[in-house]
Amino acid sequence: MRQTTMANNSTVERKWFVVDATDLTLGRLASQVAAILKGKNKPTYTPHVDCGDYVIVLNADKIKLTGNKLEGKKYYNHSGHTGGLRVRTAKTMINEYPVEMLERAIKGMLPKNTLGRKQGMKLFVYNTNEHPHAAQQPEVLEIKG
Repeated sequence: MRQTTMANNSTVERKWFVVDATDLTLGRLASQVAAILKGKNKPTYTPHVDCGDYVIVLNADKIKLTGNKLEGKKYYNHSGHTGGLRVRTAKTMINEYPVEMLERAIKGMLPKNTLGRKQGMKLFVYNTNEHPHAAQQPEVLEIKG
């Protein structure tokens, strides 16, 4: 009889991946990176265990949006105080805060609990083509889309 293997924190092996976001679509990149952060690319995927890998995303400012999203898509923040709503368009976000825009897209696809927050801490996004994680020897990951 064959038994199903269940991953736990002591048996999980984590890798480091680096992704170049130049000319990639925001949503397609975010969904594939979120799957890697969750560990869904591994045969030992276990939903209640953080078995995902580390992901470094470079060139966040060179990501692209399709359709009319630059003017139509809006990002909302509220301070909790009266009149504390801040609305920014995707054009403002991609020009001034590209790292935050990409992090929001990816972390929004992770679970909304302590496990999701733990998985989100394994994401590193940079505007440039350089990163300080060379010692981890990350593998280059090709994302389609």
